[in-house]
Amino acid sequence: MLHLRLITPADRTDEVVHLIGRTVGTAHLVVLPGAARDPEGDVVLCDVAREAADELIGRLRALDLDDCGAITAENLDLSLSRRADRAEEDAPGEPADAVLWEQLREATQEESTLSVTYVAFITLATMIAACGVVLDNAVLIVGAMAVGPEFGPLAGICTALVQRAGRPALRSVTALLVGFAVAMAVTAGFSLVMAAFGLFSEAKLEGDRPNTGFVYAPDAFSFVVAVLAGVAGVLSLTSAKSGALVGVAISVTTVPAAANAAVALSFGDTRQTVGSSEQLLLNLSGIVLAGTLTLLVQKALWATLRGRPTKTDNAG
Repeated sequence: MLHLRLITPADRTDEVVHLIGRTVGTAHLVVLPGAARDPEGDVVLCDVAREAADELIGRLRALDLDDCGAITAENLDLSLSRRADRAEEDAPGEPADAVLWEQLREATQEESTLSVTYVAFITLATMIAACGVVLDNAVLIVGAMAVGPEFGPLAGICTALVQRAGRPALRSVTALLVGFAVAMAVTAGFSLVMAAFGLFSEAKLEGDRPNTGFVYAPDAFSFVVAVLAGVAGVLSLTSAKSGALVGVAISVTTVPAAANAAVALSFGDTRQTVGSSEQLLLNLSGIVLAGTLTLLVQKALWATLRGRPTKTDNAG
């Protein structure tokens, strides 16, 4: 269940209350006349099943409530109520499968904004991956995957494409490209410093690397893994049962491939630089394609539920 807190102008409260009352999956309606001060108006509280929340929020926005008032939603970890149980039973579908598009847009906007913190995380992840590829250490590669924040912009691109939002798409693409460009440039310099101290060498880079050699050798499996990882990542982001996104195997060859390209570039190895760059682009493309298609399928599935009956219809 989600808890909604609405601030409504006094002249729209009845309309909002009527809308909530005829929406399947709502319960615990509370109206506090004149309780709001900034902006002034009434406060309306209710709980809504996750499956019904997206449609209700959409209808509230159609009333311009987000402009003249406020719409706030938060997850309820525990709700002991027969009415709440009945509301969840009445709402079609399963809570874990529901997509809250407004919540998704807010989440991806935050994660796909080009910031100092974002650049720092992706740079650190790439530097860790650089150590991993030179040492052929799979543990360091996994660690770099966990630190890397690149799925935020990738999810932002997918969401923007599905919602046909140009500005969010541009913001996400900018964060992705600038983040990787800065990370690879810093990692190339880091590689030269490590080489000066005798910790990195061209011999290690060119040597037999059974654990990490795949990062500069793109093939059909690279794309397959990227597609599967893209689907898993989007489902993790939209599912009500998903945990933190960090640790999701978005792709085994995004940050590691960028790191290998940077190290190879610092040593003048054109073959590995090109191969790693191709691996990186192939995986980024596969993730965006799979993520976008997954969101489109979810959107289509939930669109079939838009014609579900209202409480009034059920009573009749």
